[in-house]
Amino acid sequence: MQMKMKALTWALFLAVPLGAVCQTVPAGTFQVGAAKVDITPAQNELPKGYLGILDQVYSRAIVVDNGHSSAALVTLDTGAIPSDLSKAVGERIEKELGIPAVNVLFTATHSHSVPGVFPMFARPGASLDSATMSRVTAYENKVFESVKMAKDKLQPARIGYGTGVSNINIQRDIIDPVTHGWWEGANYAGLSDKTVAVIKFEALNGDPIAIYYNYAMHAVITGNLDLVSGDAPGATSRYIEGHFNDKVVALWSEGAAGDQNPIFFQQTYDLRKIRIADYAKQGKDISNAMPPGGQGMDRSNPEVAHLMNEQKEMITSMGQMLGEEVLRVVREAKKGEADGRIFGKTTTITCPGRERTNEGRGGIAGTYKDGPPVELKLGLLMIDDIAIGASDGEVYNLIAQRLKAESPYKKTMLATLTNGMAMSGYIPDDASFGHQTFEVLSSRLQPGCAETKIVDGIIGMMPRVTY
Repeated sequence: MQMKMKALTWALFLAVPLGAVCQTVPAGTFQVGAAKVDITPAQNELPKGYLGILDQVYSRAIVVDNGHSSAALVTLDTGAIPSDLSKAVGERIEKELGIPAVNVLFTATHSHSVPGVFPMFARPGASLDSATMSRVTAYENKVFESVKMAKDKLQPARIGYGTGVSNINIQRDIIDPVTHGWWEGANYAGLSDKTVAVIKFEALNGDPIAIYYNYAMHAVITGNLDLVSGDAPGATSRYIEGHFNDKVVALWSEGAAGDQNPIFFQQTYDLRKIRIADYAKQGKDISNAMPPGGQGMDRSNPEVAHLMNEQKEMITSMGQMLGEEVLRVVREAKKGEADGRIFGKTTTITCPGRERTNEGRGGIAGTYKDGPPVELKLGLLMIDDIAIGASDGEVYNLIAQRLKAESPYKKTMLATLTNGMAMSGYIPDDASFGHQTFEVLSSRLQPGCAETKIVDGIIGMMPRVTY
């Protein structure tokens, strides 16, 4: 940061009464620590439908402190993070570790190959049976432990930022060439942000401590295997960590991937055809449906086994490709800053809701009735001039692109599926509500609200810079 920028002060004018002195955010010397804890379920804990474990999954954490405040970045290899879990662990972190809960970001990698400890769509505050509560408590303890271990490792550090480009994601809403209706597949002409945003945390001697990288892509490659896996995010983090002989912790941050798939996602095609044929033999038509996992597929079929093995190879390939781009950015990023400010804030927005009254995964018009209003939780964590916006929903890519374009901070990213799990379903941008895709059809949001409220809500929390 140039000397002129060093003289700038963050002033917060948020909810300040007229005539009152605005709050300022002081700078201080950075310290950083990082850790990871294995959260892989035991074989005997796997729920029905899971056949085993393909690779280990983790809670990864980075703690940043500047002597005035502190923050924690936490990424969990899981499909989603229930709101109750992020609230409970966040409050415990604040009470026992002194890190303000508003400065903690819990982000799910959104792997479709990790069983949840909560019932997937349990509403916040729902009562749980004793067995489930025991699993939840053990899980929460591991997540907390990853943050505690990271704080225990605090050391003087520099924090840098850079961006790269990776082409392993692609917009997934297409017009099917056979049915001429909306479906999912690789839309090479679709809008897709290829940016990889990278925050590097390094000791004052240049040794790396941790890497936080943000990318927009669904983790769905291993979904049909019915094996526990961190999918492509897990493979990427393992590759980065392995490059540094496991002396670094690498956190995937889920970007706005609501409409973004891996570019090579073979089960959408080859395995799906086999599956449709298998169901047809049972007298069931799933041509406009998608049963969960690998349900209904004949695993004794050599072609099914062959295609599934390809998926295992694919997550390794994509992890290497994305990991190498992250490493390139780390090498080429400018020298980081040893001091700066830390600021966090959360807010909640509300949009009109709807309830769908017909069925069909894609390519048909949806019918709806008015539903209850939908709340979306937003967050912001500023680490000096790096702005990490947060949403608890599955946000379409164009919303994040708009946020970055309108943000007053050049170093802006959006972490989705963060600090809870919105009851909205997918969150399409305004223009995409005209598409008859499964994401849009299933969204519990009425059109014309969420995009602008998310962008304005996050930007509205950002500190103003004064001289």
